[in-house]
Amino acid sequence: MHVLVYYMQIEVLGSESFGARSLACVVKTGNRVIVIDPGVALARLRFSLSPHPLEVAAAARIRDRILSALAGATDVVISHYHGDHMPMRAEDPYQLPVEALPSLEGVRFWCKGPENISRLSAKRRKELSDFLGFPLPNSEEEDEECGCISFSRPVPHGVRGKGFGELLMTCIREGSEVFVHCSDIQLLDREAVLTVLAWKPTTVLASGPPIYLSHRVPEVKTEAFENGLLLASNVDTLILDHHLLRSFSGYRWLKELGEAAGNKTGVLCAAEFMGKKPDLLEARRKALYNELPVPAGWHEAYARGEAGFEEYLER
Repeated sequence: MHVLVYYMQIEVLGSESFGARSLACVVKTGNRVIVIDPGVALARLRFSLSPHPLEVAAAARIRDRILSALAGATDVVISHYHGDHMPMRAEDPYQLPVEALPSLEGVRFWCKGPENISRLSAKRRKELSDFLGFPLPNSEEEDEECGCISFSRPVPHGVRGKGFGELLMTCIREGSEVFVHCSDIQLLDREAVLTVLAWKPTTVLASGPPIYLSHRVPEVKTEAFENGLLLASNVDTLILDHHLLRSFSGYRWLKELGEAAGNKTGVLCAAEFMGKKPDLLEARRKALYNELPVPAGWHEAYARGEAGFEEYLER
């Protein structure tokens, strides 16, 4: 008698440590290919500057990886309706447009429902539903058998009660491995962190706190570190990225957390998890413009399809 043993494969497709705003990943189990939060975006303004062409190139690479993963997907999860987490009706040329999606016939969708979301999120949810040609599910109310996938009740996007909306967290099980995608919890709500720990995960992927906004979100100084330490002390691998790595101070915060947890190798960013060197392009935007100047009108030309970023890659 042969016993089939399956191993979970986790691939992070995009994140700030890969050069653009995203927290997309694909998880492969014995019979499922689950793509979570298939979106990418760039900060329209940072340091009063538009995205540098090197950031545009990074977003394009992430977009290609997401599209490749979607071509073989059995399931797609959308935790919430921000432009860096879902395909969009084109709002700017740096995101993943719905028109670029491969055929998703037969793919099962799992989505944050329409409750407690902003008017803009509701609009994006409807636009995606209209494009796909079927109503998107309200997955926090799902009570049918989902196989290896389960979902949390909605948890806060950042600080509870601040009006930033809600999102779904995703848990995937395969044998002894338990992967949890926490999306944009930012480690700023203890109840959400306790929900994660109740799943007894081996690997967690989450947005870390927005250190670059610490002057406006004082909770990142205390609550986020305490919650991060709680997670790091109870999982094998904690991957923190996204909001956290929009600044170099966020990367230093990540390393301090790993040291405090006594497990430097188990607390890492997405690029490090994938065996790559972090490339914090948004944090470097001002320096990039100084090192590789961008001619006036480049962004307008790129949006019209008349400019590329190849010359910047060659320097």
